Amino acid sequence: MTKSKDPSGETPRILIVEDDRDISGMLVDLMTESGYEAEAAASGSEMDRLRRRHAFDLVVLDAMLPGEDGFSICRRLRDEGTTPILMLTALREDVDRIVGLELGADDYVTKPFNQRELMARIKGLLRRASYRSSVDERIAPMRFAGWRIDATARQLCDPEGVEVSMTTAEFDILLAFCRNPGRVMSREQLLALTYAGIAGPVQRSIDVHVSRVRQKIEPNLREPSFIRTVRLGGYLFTPKVESEA
Repeated sequence: MTKSKDPSGETPRILIVEDDRDISGMLVDLMTESGYEAEAAASGSEMDRLRRRHAFDLVVLDAMLPGEDGFSICRRLRDEGTTPILMLTALREDVDRIVGLELGADDYVTKPFNQRELMARIKGLLRRASYRSSVDERIAPMRFAGWRIDATARQLCDPEGVEVSMTTAEFDILLAFCRNPGRVMSREQLLALTYAGIAGPVQRSIDVHVSRVRQKIEPNLREPSFIRTVRLGGYLFTPKVESEA
């Protein structure tokens, strides 16, 4: 199997956090057969040891783990950086899936899963990351209502100059809004801009991510003024956006 390469020429490295040895072994084989490098951990502590050794381009994370569960690990990973996270869960309730997204997961797949679907999601997240990098390099920093967003540095600063932590999906959505101020954006358009038209989470996850962006930038969450919901239309970003270029 030919190794898959990202734009830098490197083979993406995937970390699988799964305590079921059969599933873990199958996933490592599946990733390897697909041209990626893969390593597995059965717990949060094992994951931490592997991450201290080298960086990973994507984490496949089981929700139900012994000790620290996947939701807690997801929150911790997202607080530390923007590495894409795909959650595996046997939980079929929408609320459980939404919790994962709210904690910073980029996507999720329910067990039992179709291997082709899983690989499509993984390839989509990796392709989206490479697409994002190539696009971000061409975008000058922008300002809106005192805020500053730098696509190249993947950084958002509030009016006081303090950096605000954002998940990958949150940053991508806010960047899409800043590039299209005053324009009604449908969920389909946001999904396409955020995921570059490739496999990604269901449209409903867009609402979750938009809600999280609002929590971080809106002056008044009870009456959002920066990101307005347009009935039967989608969302409208109202602030004036100026480029520093």
